Amino acid sequence: MLTAYARKPDVFDEDATRIGRLFTAHVSIALDSATVREQLTEAMHTRDLIGQATGILMERQGIDAAAAFESLVRASQRENVKLRDLARRIVGTHNTT
Repeated sequence: MLTAYARKPDVFDEDATRIGRLFTAHVSIALDSATVREQLTEAMHTRDLIGQATGILMERQGIDAAAAFESLVRASQRENVKLRDLARRIVGTHNTT
């Protein structure tokens, strides 16, 4: 929603109102696009992080990818933490050892 103020009443004619609505629509689309892009970037980073954590569990526990991912999911549910946060902890711990 766009709110415009003027010092005098009835300053904005039909053209100004139409341009204001058009501007609002363009800004809304731009903001939505930026939000989607940010979410996709975060999703890609999260996917990579979970993949790294899965690989670490595979190596440490001698299990395959499916079992490592399932182990992550179970631990996430058991500890009531998001999968990405658990993966971040595993990768962080692995990188400091």
